[in-house]
Amino acid sequence: MQKYQRLLIRLYTVNLAILITHEIDSAYWKEWNLFGLPGGIQFFLLVNFLLVLFFLYGLDRVIQWTSSARLFSYALSLTGIFAFIIHMIFLMLGHEEFTLPVSLLILAATLLISVFQIYYTARINR
Repeated sequence: MQKYQRLLIRLYTVNLAILITHEIDSAYWKEWNLFGLPGGIQFFLLVNFLLVLFFLYGLDRVIQWTSSARLFSYALSLTGIFAFIIHMIFLMLGHEEFTLPVSLLILAATLLISVFQIYYTARINR
C-alpha cells in the first residue's frame, strides 16, 4: 500500500467524521428549513442515513482500493467543499444558522480536509 493510500484513508475517515458532525449540527439548526426541504426532521434523517451509508461504503472501497475508490474519495471531498460554500453563501445572505464558533470550525475543517483529500487522491498511482 502506498503511503498516499494510507494517508487518504485517514483523510477520508476524518472528513466523513467531520461531515457527520456537521449533519448533527444541521439537525440543531433545522437545516431542512434553510434549504426549504419538505418532510422536516423525518425526511432529513432518512436522507442523512442514506448519505452516511453511501460514504461508509465508500470508506470500504478506499480501504480496499477498488476501482471505485477514487470516485468515492472525490465525491466525499466535493460534498465537503459544497457544504462549506453553500453555508458561507447563507451566512453572507444574513442567515443566523451555523454561526456558533464550533459550527464555523467544522465548516472550515471540512473545506481544508476536502482540499487535501482531493490532492492526495490525485497523487495515488501516478
